[in-house]
Amino acid sequence: MSRFASYLAAVLVTLAAAPAQAALPADPLGSPMWQRLGKTLFGDAPVRFDPRVRVIFPDIAENQRQFPVAIDARGIAGVKRILLFADLNPIPLAVDYTLEAAQPYFSTRIKLDQRTPVRGAVQLADGSWLVSGGWIDAAGGGCSLPPISRVKGDWAQHLGEVRGVARWGAGGMRIRLAFRHPMDTGLIDNIPTYNLEEVALTGGEGRRFGDLRIEASVAEDPEFTMIVDASQNEEVVMAGRDTNGIDYAARLTPTAAAAPR
Repeated sequence: MSRFASYLAAVLVTLAAAPAQAALPADPLGSPMWQRLGKTLFGDAPVRFDPRVRVIFPDIAENQRQFPVAIDARGIAGVKRILLFADLNPIPLAVDYTLEAAQPYFSTRIKLDQRTPVRGAVQLADGSWLVSGGWIDAAGGGCSLPPISRVKGDWAQHLGEVRGVARWGAGGMRIRLAFRHPMDTGLIDNIPTYNLEEVALTGGEGRRFGDLRIEASVAEDPEFTMIVDASQNEEVVMAGRDTNGIDYAARLTPTAAAAPR
């Protein structure tokens, strides 16, 4: 056998022994970016579309700078991670939420640059992903318009401010956090990318609830709502940081949720 034939045989044996890459399922939304984006976000992990991943949003983006989205997967057991992304945004991924002692739910607001699918994906304990979402009609430009705070010129006076509320109820403790931040995408001349980058939630004794990794496609002055498995009187500690190294911190003392009327 020639040296080339021996080499070719070795390559074929190697390819045959290599594990086959998991094929992404056909996209029910018909997005032109699904295959490329899916491989980037999920790698070779198994992926299925599942309507139990509830991605909740308005049908039309009346304000492409501030589009509200909630992902609710509380009907699915074993969720350990949640992604929020918009296929056709220049920065598709908005939030990567790793759960510890938390319910698989969060909400926020994102920017939309054009008509696009907006999706939620949840990762299970076995590494597989469940995906759902829908198309959103948007006028466009949400990622390439200057933040209102920069137009007004007051953003630097409020940078670093954070407000938070913790309300305890039968379903867990609902945490709402609001930050002052321009969340610059880097798509505007002479304004580099600058965004809130990470937020970690822990209990008063250091028990970890969850971690948010945040991209610049989240809306200016970002707000987040999560539900954590804290006890009724447990203090919640928030620690955050932006891409310029500015730290954010808050300690939230829970209050009881109002009883339904």
